[in-house]
Amino acid sequence: MTSPFDGYEVETGLRPAPRAYPFDLDRALSAVVALQARVPGDAFTAQTLGTDRLGNGTVIGPTGLVLTIGYLITEAQDITLTLNDGRRVPAHGLGADPVTGLGLVQALQPLDVPALPLGNSRTLAADSPVIIAGGGGRAHAAAGQVLTRMPFAGYWEYLLDDAIMTEPAHPHWSGAALIGAGGELMGVGSLSLQRQSRGGVTPLNMFVPSELLPPILDDLAKGRPPHPPRPWLGVLAQDLGRQVVVVGLSPRSPAARAELRKGDVILSVAGTPVADLADFYKRLWAHGPAGAVIPLSLQREGDVFDVEIRSADRTALLRKPHFN
Repeated sequence: MTSPFDGYEVETGLRPAPRAYPFDLDRALSAVVALQARVPGDAFTAQTLGTDRLGNGTVIGPTGLVLTIGYLITEAQDITLTLNDGRRVPAHGLGADPVTGLGLVQALQPLDVPALPLGNSRTLAADSPVIIAGGGGRAHAAAGQVLTRMPFAGYWEYLLDDAIMTEPAHPHWSGAALIGAGGELMGVGSLSLQRQSRGGVTPLNMFVPSELLPPILDDLAKGRPPHPPRPWLGVLAQDLGRQVVVVGLSPRSPAARAELRKGDVILSVAGTPVADLADFYKRLWAHGPAGAVIPLSLQREGDVFDVEIRSADRTALLRKPHFN
C-alpha cells in the first residue's frame, strides 16, 4: 500500500534542526499525522473538493482527538490516520466549522503518541520563527517564519479576520501543523497562496490561528454546530479591481435558483454599497440567521437591477457524520 507521506518531503536544507529548539523536536512532530478521507460521490462537496482527500492532522488530546482543517473531513464517510511509524488507525469526523474552517476528528483506536499543546498565536508576528509540519516526521517539516498577519476573504463565503501567512511554502499544507518556538500548536494549514516579490511570484501558506479552537472545542467534540448558521447564498466571488464579481455559483444554492450569473457585479446589499469581498460578507451576515432575505443590487452587462434572495443554511446540504 502506498504511503500517504510519499512525494511530500521538504527539501533537506529547509528541514528543522533539533538543536535549534528548546523542546524535543521528534516528539513534537510525532503528534502530526497524515489524514485520508473518503467522501461519497453524490456528496454536496464531492465535485468541488473531491472524493479522496489527503492532508494532515495534529493530535491535541490524550484520548486521540485530532485537529485538522475542516474541508478535508466535510461529508467524509471513512477517515484513516497514518502515524509516523506507519501505523494506520481508523477515525471518525466529529465536525467541521464553516466559520473558522477548523475540523475535529476522533481516533477509534489508541494512537500512543503525545498530544501537542495548544498555543496562542497572538504571540506570533512578522519574522517569528515557526515550524511548518506535515505528517511523516522531520523529513516533512520546514523551519520557517511568519510573513504577516492579515484578514483573508475566501471566494466561498469565508472570512478570517487574522490569518497567519508563512514561508517557505509546504508541499503538503492541508491540515499541516504550525508549531511555535516553544513547541506549541499555533495554527492549522488551510491554503497555498502566492505573493508578488522582486524575484517574481513566491508561494506561501495560510494558517488558521489555534486560539479559535477553545471557544468551539466542546461543541465540535460533541458533534454540535458551534455557531448559529449564517445566511448563505452560494455565490463564488472575487475582488476584481474595485468590484466584487461573481465568478461561479454553488449548485442547488439560493444564488443559482435566483439565476445569478458569472460576471455579475455585486454593487450593494440592502442599498449599502459593497467596498470589497470582506465588506460584502459582513453585510450579508449582518442580515440575521440563515433564511433571511438578502436584497442585492447587481450590474450585468451595463444593466443595473435589484434582486431579493432568500438565504439558506449551507450545512443543510451536507451529509451528516455517522458514528462508527
